[in-house]
Amino acid sequence: MSSVLSLWQRLGRLPFGDRLFSVAFGRKAPYFASIRPRFTVVEPHHVELVIPDRRRVHNHLGTVHAIALCNGLEAAMGALAEVSIPRGKRWIPKGMEVSYTAKADSDITCVAETTAEQWASGDPDLPVRVRGVRADGTVVIEGVIHLWVTDKR
Repeated sequence: MSSVLSLWQRLGRLPFGDRLFSVAFGRKAPYFASIRPRFTVVEPHHVELVIPDRRRVHNHLGTVHAIALCNGLEAAMGALAEVSIPRGKRWIPKGMEVSYTAKADSDITCVAETTAEQWASGDPDLPVRVRGVRADGTVVIEGVIHLWVTDKR
């Protein structure tokens, strides 16, 4: 079991465990702390986190900035990769393609998803489906983050 999944499961039993995990994740990758993600689901092949709608992540229109959204998607993808990758493999992101589909004017839930078959295929190019969803259920951003998955040396 990955250390990220183990930490999620261990902290999940505690009051405010999701928040403790989110802070710990932000300390491991400090750039993600800028959006204050709150992880809500961490399991192999599916991760969700919430970016709170706050002034610090707004653009000039008063909505959640596109780069903050991408940051949330990449944080969700990173946690997903850590809890999904087979033993003896390593990953690195190699590209991101996204479309902005609606105004991000509420808290945004960022979702990253894969399948077990993708990780088992042996293809080093692994696409992770990502999306950001407004509080009313509207998708505000969607796309793919491509990972390069290889054997550890």
